[in-house]
Amino acid sequence: MAHLNPQATLFGYQHSQPSFRYRMLSLVGALEAAGWTVHLETYPSGRYGFRTWERRALLTRSSVVVLHQIKLSDVEARLFAAFAPRVIFDFDDAIYVRKPRRLGEPAGDSWWRRRKFAATCRAVDVVVAGNDVLARAAAPYAQRLVILPTALDTSVYRATAATQDDPPTIAWVGSPENLVYLEILHPALARLSARYPALRLKVICSKFPHWSDVRIDPVLWSPANEIAALASAHIGVMPLTDDEWSRGKCAFKLLQYMAASLPCVASPVGANTEAVLEDQSGYYARNATEWEDALDRLILSPELRARLGAAGRTLVESRYGVQNYQTRYVALLASLVSESR
Repeated sequence: MAHLNPQATLFGYQHSQPSFRYRMLSLVGALEAAGWTVHLETYPSGRYGFRTWERRALLTRSSVVVLHQIKLSDVEARLFAAFAPRVIFDFDDAIYVRKPRRLGEPAGDSWWRRRKFAATCRAVDVVVAGNDVLARAAAPYAQRLVILPTALDTSVYRATAATQDDPPTIAWVGSPENLVYLEILHPALARLSARYPALRLKVICSKFPHWSDVRIDPVLWSPANEIAALASAHIGVMPLTDDEWSRGKCAFKLLQYMAASLPCVASPVGANTEAVLEDQSGYYARNATEWEDALDRLILSPELRARLGAAGRTLVESRYGVQNYQTRYVALLASLVSESR
């Protein structure tokens, strides 16, 4: 029997992390509108078992608990399940491996990381994965598996206002630890900069590359700066290496670019291949030559940019809109409360 005033507790390591903001914080308003009480809880890393024991009262009174990106050891997973009546494990990164330390290296692997991932998937009622790659990793262990791609509110993004008279501007948005992927683009951008001296790379981040052969336009990240910077660009890029960590990424940069009506060029890795439709909303590039050719084509043709950008915006609105994501997630939580565990 459903609770009259169900409580959802959303656990994350850091509530400021992009994945928590877009996947968990975006649910708060929708849950409250549906009659839920929502509690946000920070879960410390390490201290296995103790961190769960200290939160046993909160777990017991929660109708549903969502663990976002948090892996539990075997013993702690059983302890957690003993206190929490219903649990969802939500993740949108390949957290069963470690990000490569250097460009071109394979993802770091360890039995401990994979064992925790498997134990967490086994212990919960539902695993919610951000894309097909992640779902396949969880499938051998999960009792129930749901794929819910990370969504965004397209209404806050403004269509690009950049014109053909503006300097050609390529945008990249991301966190400092992902700046390394821009090195994939560096040779192509250097050649394009020699051909188009006004070309600039708009980097929206808290740190910036220092390249002498490419003009960098640094934009210190904030929600408002991000929206404005994308609205003043012509093209969005998402380069990636092809490894187990990158294949688990959810292509969120591409969704942001498309929401701003920007055509995209991306590495054909993981969820990128689902987000970008070749020659409809953007292009794939597998090496420096393909990056250069795709960017050159878009720089030269405002009409092509407009066509691909409009198609990308339509795609994001129909497939990755936040309202559909909220509706499906709230329905999932409600179904858990109404079912007998």
